[in-house]
Amino acid sequence: MKAYWMQSVGGVTQFELREVPRPKVGPRDVLIRVRASSLNHGDIFARIARHRADIARPAGVDAAGEVVETGEQVDGIPAGTRVMARVKGGFAEYVVADASQVTEVPAHLDWAQAAAIPIAFVTAYESLFQFGELTAGETVLIAGASSGVGVACVQAAKCKGARVIGTSGSAEKLAKLATLGMDAAIQARGGDFAPAVLDANGGKGVQLALDLVGGSAFPGCQRSLADFGRLGVVGYVDGQMRAEIDLESLHGKRLRMFGVSNTPLTPHQRAQAREGFEKEIMPHINAGRIVPVVDRVFAFDQLDAAKAYVETNALLGKIVIALD
Repeated sequence: MKAYWMQSVGGVTQFELREVPRPKVGPRDVLIRVRASSLNHGDIFARIARHRADIARPAGVDAAGEVVETGEQVDGIPAGTRVMARVKGGFAEYVVADASQVTEVPAHLDWAQAAAIPIAFVTAYESLFQFGELTAGETVLIAGASSGVGVACVQAAKCKGARVIGTSGSAEKLAKLATLGMDAAIQARGGDFAPAVLDANGGKGVQLALDLVGGSAFPGCQRSLADFGRLGVVGYVDGQMRAEIDLESLHGKRLRMFGVSNTPLTPHQRAQAREGFEKEIMPHINAGRIVPVVDRVFAFDQLDAAKAYVETNALLGKIVIALD
C-alpha cells in the first residue's frame, strides 16, 4: 500500500511517499481503509522536540474511513462501519487504530468532515472542559480562533452555553467566525489585545483563556483573566516557545495554567479523552449543531502543497487530504 512517512531535516518536516505492507491487526485493533485524513500543525512542527521526527516515522494522526478488519477482542465495530479515529500513520491507504480511539461517523457527514474531527475536537474537549473546566455562563477567550482547534473550540463552547471572545489577525476570518456564533471578535496579532478583551466583556476578565498562537499571545491571555482564571497553552503557530509570566498576577489572582498536548498521553489517558469528547461534543455533532469546518481538500498526492498552504496560516478550520 502507499503511505507517507515524515522526517525532520534541518528544522523542516519532509514527507516521503513509500510502498509499505498493509498493517497487521492486533487483538484490540481496527484496520481502516482510509478515505480522508486531516493535516494538523503538529504534523509539521519540526522545531518542537516532542513533535519533530528525527527518525522517519509514519505521518498523519487523523483518519476517517471504513472498517476492514478487527482484532479478536474488538466487539461492536463490524466490517464496513464508517469510522474516524486518532491514529499513527493516517496518510496511508490503510491504517490501524486502537479500538478505544474509534468513533462512528454520523451518516450526514462526508469523509472530509469526518477527518476534520478527531484531533481538533478531542483537543477542544481537553482544552475547554477536561482541564479548562468551562461551564455555561462563563466567558472564554480563544487566541488564534481561526485554527482547526480554535474553530472547534468556538463551536463546542457555544454549545456549552459559554460566551466566546476570539482573536485573529484577519478581519475576514473573524467575520466568518461570527457566523459560527462567536460573540466578540478582536483583530490582533501579538499580545496587546487584553484591553479589547476587557472592553468586550464589560470591563471584566474572562474565566478561561486558550492560547493557540504561542509565546507572543501568552501575556495578553494572562492579562485578560479574571480572579481564579485558567490559562491553557494549546499551540505555537508563531514559533515563539518562551513568554514572560506575570508572577504578581498569577499569585494575586490565584490563576491556574495548564498545557494540552497529545504526545505524553498513555493509551488509557487517550481513551479517557475520547470518551469525554463523545460525551460532551459528539451529541452536538450528531444533531447537526456542530458542523466541522473544512477550509480546503487536497488530493493524496498533494500533501506537500497542503503543507505549504498550512504554513501560510491562511486557513480557517481544517485542511483535509482525500484518498477517495
